[in-house]
Amino acid sequence: MNEDEIGRLVVDTAVPVPVVYDGLSFDEGFRIDLIVEGKVIVELKCVEKLHYAHRKQLLTYLCLADKRLGYLLNFGEALMKNGVVRLAPLAPWLENSMPLTTLTSQ
Repeated sequence: MNEDEIGRLVVDTAVPVPVVYDGLSFDEGFRIDLIVEGKVIVELKCVEKLHYAHRKQLLTYLCLADKRLGYLLNFGEALMKNGVVRLAPLAPWLENSMPLTTLTSQ
């Protein structure tokens, strides 16, 4: 895990996420692209179009890492503003969960 300081923000990169399933433990089941200030997950993509599976991936990371806010950034869009998705799920695993909001420019 790397910790970089961008301006005044602390950013962890390639953060391993352990997974436990049916009694089996995987120390590195997933890798989160970026975690900003220990609070916000950022997943980076470079695809022609974001699919539902990309949102589900981010939701899984939010659940496993116990975070409340995530962003998908797709660098494959012609305009970057069209490649930004914000997810703040209603999450039973969080004490004061927020309603699901998905913002896109499409």
